[in-house]
Amino acid sequence: MGVDDRYRRDVESHLEAVRLFFDRQADELGATALLMAESLSKGGKILFFGNGGSAADAQHLAAELVNRMTSDRPAVAALALTADTSVLTSIANDSAYDRIFSRQIEALGRSGDMAFALSTSGNSPNIVQGLSRAREGGLKTVSLLGRNGGQARSLSDRSLVVESNNTARIQEVHILIGHLLCEEVESFLFPSPHPR
Repeated sequence: MGVDDRYRRDVESHLEAVRLFFDRQADELGATALLMAESLSKGGKILFFGNGGSAADAQHLAAELVNRMTSDRPAVAALALTADTSVLTSIANDSAYDRIFSRQIEALGRSGDMAFALSTSGNSPNIVQGLSRAREGGLKTVSLLGRNGGQARSLSDRSLVVESNNTARIQEVHILIGHLLCEEVESFLFPSPHPR
């Protein structure tokens, strides 16, 4: 198989994952954005977390909300639990890697906030523990998942699942979904453009 054939195969696989998600979960996307906007409009914050590429996506989406997505507007309260290396490594070293998110949610999360997990499998122990701790603390829970959603799906008030077994395709669709969520949140919270 030549390079061009591999590109075409991967692009087709990507497009199929996008189509499948939107055929099955377009309504869930809007409902999730509304839940996020409701939490933020009542003074809550969104705590994003994930591992590996999903950790990068957590930071990416927090930045879109804190700064801007499509329009200049007031800042929105969002935080990536993947960004503080001192906190992450101290929890992993002194306690357990499985607790790196649950411990931060315990410290930073309040009722009315939202815990937003990103995971291609939905079964990472630190993701599952983070969502469990969020529910115990009265936070809303949202997950952006892959495959069949794993354990995280049942711990989430809203879950968006990219039904693919290919990690790269899942992550590609996750960032598309994340951008759409941030755009929708902006439009719910700030219907008119704001000057910088």
